[in-house]
Amino acid sequence: MDISNASSDGNFILLGFSDQPQLEPIISVTVLLFYIMTLINNTAIILMSFLDSRLQTPMYFFLSNLSFLDICYTTSIVPQMLINLWGPNKLITYVGCILQFFFAFDFGATECLLLAIMAYDRYAAVCQPLHYMVIMHPQFCKKMVAASWLTGLCGALSMSSFAFTLPLCGHRVDNFFCEMPAFLKIACEYTKVMDVTIYTLGVIYLLLPLFFILISYGIITQAVTKIRSGRGWKKVLNTCGSHLTVVSLFYGSAIYMYLQPKKGSTHEVDKFLTLFYTIITPSLNPLIYTLRNKDVKGALKWLFIRIQDSEQMSIK
Repeated sequence: MDISNASSDGNFILLGFSDQPQLEPIISVTVLLFYIMTLINNTAIILMSFLDSRLQTPMYFFLSNLSFLDICYTTSIVPQMLINLWGPNKLITYVGCILQFFFAFDFGATECLLLAIMAYDRYAAVCQPLHYMVIMHPQFCKKMVAASWLTGLCGALSMSSFAFTLPLCGHRVDNFFCEMPAFLKIACEYTKVMDVTIYTLGVIYLLLPLFFILISYGIITQAVTKIRSGRGWKKVLNTCGSHLTVVSLFYGSAIYMYLQPKKGSTHEVDKFLTLFYTIITPSLNPLIYTLRNKDVKGALKWLFIRIQDSEQMSIK
């Protein structure tokens, strides 16, 4: 199908990587593999946190929420993307575009806030170990997670209402899904109001949570400098290293996308960066958290043993 001649009545055209058709088969296979990894790895984290009593702590409660969030985030993008990559049709319905826009913003904003909450959890674990369970009371943890989901939902509702009331002078979205920056570029006038809106949302949902994370780790660093034993240093590294790696991967690419000067960006770089933080990073998060974590490795081994035992019982 020739994209330039595609009917756009009631639909949008997702250009994706159509300007580089030779890369589409490679990208489609890569995306599918990372999506399968995302589903398997994050589902394993959720099951372990639910079934293993050793992992029923605030840290793993937040991690299981992050895993569920990553599954939802990628699922809102990948199926439609694969349909477009595998077939000649690059269309997405108007309703489908609204839903992608809404859920991508909602889940992305919620993840930023959840990562900030996890940084506070690490601060409490390292700097207030004797009062940790009092500070991170289960009800308080649930309220913080609920607040992050609700705040992301409110931002997504307001931004979607604003974006889809704009007069549009085209239906060609220059990305592989209906993401906010690419969608706003097809408005009849890309005004400074839109730029201010994007930057304001970037400050609220990206920079403020990141600022909170940096403050938390600044205090943790001060506390760590007072630790003299190598064992204590190793424990803190295991506690905080995984979270810092996830924060760096997610925030680095997201801030570049939403807060960079638009004149210095190229569409190709933007698309591959979007691909990285929406599809690749969610598949890596569980691996990052399990590489140096003995509790998770033990729980994973226990989960596999239980699955094997249940299979043997069913055969008998």
